[in-house]
Amino acid sequence: MTKVKTRDRILDTSLVLFNSLGEPNVTTLLISDELEISPGNLYYHFKSKGDIVEELFSAFEAEMLDLLAVPDDVTVSLEQQDFFLHLLFEAVARYRFLYQDLVNVLTRYERLQTRFRRVLKKKTAAFRGICESLQRQEMMVISPEELDSLCEQLTLTACYWSAYDTLSHLDDREAVDPGRGVYQMLHLMLPYYMPEIQERMRLTSLTYL
Repeated sequence: MTKVKTRDRILDTSLVLFNSLGEPNVTTLLISDELEISPGNLYYHFKSKGDIVEELFSAFEAEMLDLLAVPDDVTVSLEQQDFFLHLLFEAVARYRFLYQDLVNVLTRYERLQTRFRRVLKKKTAAFRGICESLQRQEMMVISPEELDSLCEQLTLTACYWSAYDTLSHLDDREAVDPGRGVYQMLHLMLPYYMPEIQERMRLTSLTYL
């Protein structure tokens, strides 16, 4: 069995603690206690909690940008659309500490603000690319104004669903349900599908509950 490096153990444990307790409530002392290492050992790898947050954000950013790299002229099937939304909400759930206290985190770690805004723009562009592909395939009918509004609504839902979902179980931040986020996204898109597609997508959305 390959031994996990201390640096990776620190990142993995920090992510678990940030997600379960909320990032503001986690200290480097708590992280070192959880790992049963000395604070000095942790400090050898990371000079501050901010350095841990930034490295976790880098991992999140890389995963999201890879997922959101939807080519402008790509042909997206309904199955690919569903799988994209599934992967998106799985990624959000994995790094949910960022989303559950987004304004606070970005206020305290200013260097992340521009990078997160970049991710947001990529999300909106990816949603637009998917919808435009469905339009070209005559599976969706939507005006330019409606498309602008829909893409913004999809971005908002993807961004703030985790925080909204957490409100229903503040005593248990582990009880995340990415599927309900996918369900909401599909229902935002539902009115714009062609009639023969709507029932199929409604049934698909139910599988995420």
